[in-house]
Amino acid sequence: MRVLLAGGGTAGHTSPLLATADALRRLDPSAEITCVGTPRGLENTVVPAAGYPLELIPPVPLPRALNAELLRVPTNLRRAVRAAREVLDRVRPDVVVGYGGYVSLPVYLAARRRKVPVVVHEQNALPGLANKIGARVAVRVGVSFPDTPLPHAEYVGLPIRRLVSTLDRAALRAEARAFFGLDLERVTVVVTGGSQGARRLNEAITAAAPVFAQAGVQVLHVVGPKNELPQVPPSGVPYVAVNYVDRMDYALAAADLMVCRAGASSVTEAAAVGVPAVFVPLAIGNGEQRLNALPVVEAGGALLVADAEFTADWVADTVVPLAVDADRLAAMSASASALIPRDADERLARMVQEVAGR
Repeated sequence: MRVLLAGGGTAGHTSPLLATADALRRLDPSAEITCVGTPRGLENTVVPAAGYPLELIPPVPLPRALNAELLRVPTNLRRAVRAAREVLDRVRPDVVVGYGGYVSLPVYLAARRRKVPVVVHEQNALPGLANKIGARVAVRVGVSFPDTPLPHAEYVGLPIRRLVSTLDRAALRAEARAFFGLDLERVTVVVTGGSQGARRLNEAITAAAPVFAQAGVQVLHVVGPKNELPQVPPSGVPYVAVNYVDRMDYALAAADLMVCRAGASSVTEAAAVGVPAVFVPLAIGNGEQRLNALPVVEAGGALLVADAEFTADWVADTVVPLAVDADRLAAMSASASALIPRDADERLARMVQEVAGR
């Protein structure tokens, strides 16, 4: 079986792509897997590091505003589709799997021309343009969240890394807290704004540091790789600030409560392993982050607050009391973990196998 996986740009596309690739290899070690990306995406680092060959095609940005870039879309798209057809002719896949974004649209169109069956996976609750088009030509469509508005969508969940999906938080908690230099017994809040950090979260959490300390709550604050580490007055209660965490399993195991954006991966990873969360959706975009969080919030596994309302006062009045309410956190944990499947990688991989087998 030969499989071509198309996705890139950000971790939102590359993480589920790699999780699916690994699941396909576990199910069929003889599977030949090739990935497609663009020269400027995260895939140029993470795909080769994971041991998969990477083909590159030109990106096709799809602007939301009327500007010069929008006028160039037809030319850019023709160039990218031509490059994608050349990749298909070299790889000769039995099936193409797309995850949306700049990379996937030209691959979908090239696959249709070459009569290669397509599987689409949409990671957000609100689909992007590429996957709206891809779903029309796809044989199967997998989605991360229930009620995602795509034709013949099948709820499989979001493929996540085995390091996270197989996590036993209780068993790893002491090791994880020791890894970050945290107190082994204190209530712990983990704050992260995603791979680049989030200024709103950073400012509000830092300003509320004395309130966390007064309540005896320690904080692991991941500020983002390009942001300065905050200067928090010493209090005797750990406040650990770092630029980046490459062991997200440790961060999830250390946490009694997480405060984060509501990207698909953040929502899925926290909920799947039962970490209660406060989701602060990114204020820009099409509102997909809020929609990502809603199923978990409505199930009782998380709180949702608008970016503009996430202030130091709101943190002091809402986040700190929640962090010390053990009974409420336990109920939220049970609600979240019951909603999100941990085996989405294998569900999607079996879907791909079925399509390839046709």
